[in-house]
Amino acid sequence: MFANQVAHLKNRYRVITYDHRGQGQSEVTASGYDMDTLTDDALALITALGIGPCNFAGLSMGGFIGMRLAARHPELVKRLILMETSAQPEPAGNIPRYHLLCNVVKLLGTRPVTGAVMKIMFGQKFLNDNSRKNLRNHWVRELQKNKRSIVRAVYGVTNRKGVEAELPNIKCPTLIIVGDQDVATVPDKARFINSKIIGSQLIIIPGAGHSSSVEEPDAINLAIDAFLAVK
Repeated sequence: MFANQVAHLKNRYRVITYDHRGQGQSEVTASGYDMDTLTDDALALITALGIGPCNFAGLSMGGFIGMRLAARHPELVKRLILMETSAQPEPAGNIPRYHLLCNVVKLLGTRPVTGAVMKIMFGQKFLNDNSRKNLRNHWVRELQKNKRSIVRAVYGVTNRKGVEAELPNIKCPTLIIVGDQDVATVPDKARFINSKIIGSQLIIIPGAGHSSSVEEPDAINLAIDAFLAVK
């Protein structure tokens, strides 16, 4: 998800990316997919690597973790970048649809739900751009690589508790980014976070959906550069 950002930043910063439990190359554990445990995972990683305070960037689930980490462990977060995320619980109207998709994945795997998930993960500009057909096909393949156990992570997202009351505890400089075509965590969710974190900055990316780091990488990179450059 962050390949473009890593390539852009790696000559100036030490850039560390990691997979949450049950995703990518991380272990598929029997439990621990709630956001508090995933925050503890991030805390343990930062502590083990000795890299705090660090600039922490998270998209969607990563943002859920970033907010908790910055509010509860301010000594470890120098700057916070929140992308396509929400401080509130999952909207009730989304949960039945996500659980239905999970049930299909448990029975049949990820292939039958790929089309529906692509429409959640990406904006219409990206989905309808003929020049990016190869990139879309790449992400179809990436989605289909997920094992059926990916539903554990989805349940962790849909069952999460809100952290609205913790947002004023975030004192570090914070950049909030959202695509104006994000249907998973709509721009109003970003505006809410912006209203609760004193001094935070909100940038809305035109034409980007829930995967803005992939869809509009140049705009994301420019926003991150400007944010990190401020002393």
